[in-house]
Amino acid sequence: MSEPGPDYTADGVPTFDFVRDRIEQRAATADGAGELDAATPEAHDLDRQEAERAEAARAKLEEIRRSLGG
Repeated sequence: MSEPGPDYTADGVPTFDFVRDRIEQRAATADGAGELDAATPEAHDLDRQEAERAEAARAKLEEIRRSLGG
């Protein structure tokens, strides 16, 4: 039987520190990917389109309220 690595117990179970480090690495990778995605021209276009839709929805709601006398 081979000796488990330093990040595992004698029973072959990963240590808490090993698991925590892996989770932190994956979270950091995901955060970085999100930041890169947000920096693309496509993301800016989507943000602009979303803002335009939200403004149109607010204007329509205000129009409806005015027509109802509110």
